[in-house]
Amino acid sequence: MFLETWSEVLALSFQKLWLGLIDFLPKLFLSVIILCVGWIIAITLDKAVSRIIRILKIDKALQGLGIEKYLEKAGFRLDVGAFIGGLVKWFIIIGFLVAALDVLGLNQVNTFLQEILAYLPNVIVAAFILVAAALIANAVQKIVVGSARGAGLPSAGFLSGIAKWAIWVFALLAALYQLGIAGPFLQTLFTGFVA
Repeated sequence: MFLETWSEVLALSFQKLWLGLIDFLPKLFLSVIILCVGWIIAITLDKAVSRIIRILKIDKALQGLGIEKYLEKAGFRLDVGAFIGGLVKWFIIIGFLVAALDVLGLNQVNTFLQEILAYLPNVIVAAFILVAAALIANAVQKIVVGSARGAGLPSAGFLSGIAKWAIWVFALLAALYQLGIAGPFLQTLFTGFVA
């Protein structure tokens, strides 16, 4: 009787395992198909967006504004098309990965990836804030230098440096606030500077 019970338990366990595997395999196959389709779409859109941005010659416009030297100091190469194309590609891949994981029923991983997708627009806005700060800071620096020299002030370089770095500090604070990093602290600091 003891052997029959063990054999029945083992048979029942293997039967449940087999039925679970049969139930899981179509879901796995469908999720792999969803992920492959998403990957193909993402790579296609990455190349299309990169090509469109190169046709618009945004890199040359930013080179004319002097952005390239700041990126090179940071160890980056100016390639707006590759950057935005990469953002589009990974946004789509993560979106399709969320759908594939939803088919598999992996809710915790799915929730985490949805939070990443919801956070990406904040990163993009923070990047645009910093790019705008670079453009505005350079323009203001040149204007202040020209005005101070025109007025005959000996400290034109110092004044233009203060103007430039004030813009950078406020832009950095705005970017950090957009990213949700130390929000209450930055709000208090910003209020203290303004008041």
